[in-house]
Amino acid sequence: MDIQHILTRLPHRYPFLLVDRVLEVEEGVRIKALKNVTINEPFFGGHFPGRPVMPGVLMLEALAQAAALLAFKSMAEGLGENTVYYFVGIDGARFKRPVVPGDQLVLEAELTRAKSRIYKFRARATVDGELAVEAELMCTMRAAP
Repeated sequence: MDIQHILTRLPHRYPFLLVDRVLEVEEGVRIKALKNVTINEPFFGGHFPGRPVMPGVLMLEALAQAAALLAFKSMAEGLGENTVYYFVGIDGARFKRPVVPGDQLVLEAELTRAKSRIYKFRARATVDGELAVEAELMCTMRAAP
């Protein structure tokens, strides 16, 4: 799935779109996607000057966006034009290494439960095979007001 297809599924746009490409997707099971981390990211100017580090909350957001793509791909019925994907919970988030400009964040999410448009995922992101962050994510889909 290239960026053009991602843009048709996610409402996020620059600077908040955090998935650049989907490498693999197994409907209803798992997804593997990429986020290329560049020095041009707007948050690096202040986080941290002289030692840029990607904020952990944005790594979790990137995982949630990848998980949303899996959920949308896995749904039996079509999405409404105003469908929005929201966080419901984050459990067990652990940050294992800093993510810096030049890194390629490999985002992986596995669907562990889906019921009444509530989705639970086991998610992790790696850089060069080294774990950067892991968490359990819960998300839901709702019609935008």
